[in-house]
Amino acid sequence: MTDDSAGKKNRYNIKLMNSNQYCIIMAGGHLNRFWPISREDMPGHFLDISGNGKSLVRMAYDRCVGVVPQENIIVVTLSKFKDLVITQIPELSEENLLLEPYGRRTGPCVAYSTYTLLKRNPDAVMAVTPSDLIIRDEDMFRKALSDALDYASANPVLMSLGVKPSSPDTEFGYIQAVGGREACSKNEPVKVKTFTEKPDREIAEVFYKSGEFFWNSGIFVWQANVIKEEMEKHVPEITRLFDGWEGALGTRAEEVFIERAYADCLKISIDYGVMEKTDKAWVYPVNFGWSDIDSWDALYSNMPDKDKDGNLSNTRSRILQKDRRNIILSSNKDKLVAIRGLEDCIVIDTDDVLLICPRDDRQYKELITGTGMPGFDEYR
Repeated sequence: MTDDSAGKKNRYNIKLMNSNQYCIIMAGGHLNRFWPISREDMPGHFLDISGNGKSLVRMAYDRCVGVVPQENIIVVTLSKFKDLVITQIPELSEENLLLEPYGRRTGPCVAYSTYTLLKRNPDAVMAVTPSDLIIRDEDMFRKALSDALDYASANPVLMSLGVKPSSPDTEFGYIQAVGGREACSKNEPVKVKTFTEKPDREIAEVFYKSGEFFWNSGIFVWQANVIKEEMEKHVPEITRLFDGWEGALGTRAEEVFIERAYADCLKISIDYGVMEKTDKAWVYPVNFGWSDIDSWDALYSNMPDKDKDGNLSNTRSRILQKDRRNIILSSNKDKLVAIRGLEDCIVIDTDDVLLICPRDDRQYKELITGTGMPGFDEYR
């Protein structure tokens, strides 16, 4: 081993990795919030949204390397995206790629991965993370996730990683800590008092000013046995569909078994199904530069490489511009793009769609749902 590789290993492996610890990366569903670049057959998970040469799924995988043994990193996605994952993460073994037949949100996804791990290792402790995140300090992320896994290994808790709010944002879930502002300032695990999903502006302002709340990062850590028991308690309508998992998972019968289970599964998040109801919820404060990249506007806010006028461009085109401010511009064509007098807008040019609209989140979300736009579906 070279000195450089040894230094890198020491930086990431703050402790000897525990073979009972696992990372589950959720990359299912249809992340079409970056339409028209993302489509039904190419969701945002698999695109180089940030412009660094890596997709969001690839970035999520790389962040987990060094936290747990590489053979303990599992990706869950839809069956139709199997080849995309294999292409982007060629080192991922087939047994560590769990394929969902249908998108059913995070509740069934957690159930599937939990039963899979229990079949392999009854002592499994798992971190569950979405793939659609930007993490600015990856070393700090690895340290925080490693510490949270250690805490969950020793305590029967359902741990959320909580981010200190920087604004009264209405697009995130909020976690209130027992003990109020004082407990939140200690930067140590604390029991959860309440979960609130995407409050309105007035309530978000109260939460933000109180100092008693964290943003819900969507990253969870727990013992597989603990989340199994809590799911069976709070969402039996999901877990009963997995009856017989001991004999089916990890065998040739798995695909048929999962197809049957998912056919009748509710679309429900693990937050709503379990975390808002359990008495085992805890929050682990983190500070590694987290952002949930769920829209062009969120991407704009988190990309540092804007020009002096606040414009963010990812294009092969030649640009002729005047009075252009705070614009997102993306074009996959070698052409001249002339822009004048635009501010706070999105300009996206693909082979079959030209999108020009205000960067405002609400207006863009209405656009991509096709509301009032006949013929929109054929461009999904």
